[in-house]
Amino acid sequence: MKKSAILVTGALCLAASSAVAQSAMQGVKAVDQDVSNGIVSADSVMAAKNGWLVVHRTDAAMKPGPVVGHAPIRAGTTNDVAAILTEDVKPGDMLMLMVHSEDGGTKTGVFEYTLGAKEDGPIRVDDKLVMTMIKAQ
Repeated sequence: MKKSAILVTGALCLAASSAVAQSAMQGVKAVDQDVSNGIVSADSVMAAKNGWLVVHRTDAAMKPGPVVGHAPIRAGTTNDVAAILTEDVKPGDMLMLMVHSEDGGTKTGVFEYTLGAKEDGPIRVDDKLVMTMIKAQ
């Protein structure tokens, strides 16, 4: 009986440390940048699973707005991720670069999210969006 309790405790500790490692490895690193070439770049994106780097419009309220670009990302760290903008972005516009999942959609490899949808939706860690904000220059 003691042996199985130790095994269960060890398995729970391993699962908990795995969850902590996954949440610690998720994030987006990017800086303010010139977007006149129609592209927004992230220096690096860290994700627990395959998914998307999604570019949302935002403002000082820091709420995600409409999607204006996206790019696929791999599990782990992906460097120099370039998302092609699907709308005009002007210098001074604030953008939110956010990690979205590849979960809940009907087609793998097709970005299906629309604002507020569950398909390919945003990733949260400790109830916080995995994202960073930049200003277009």
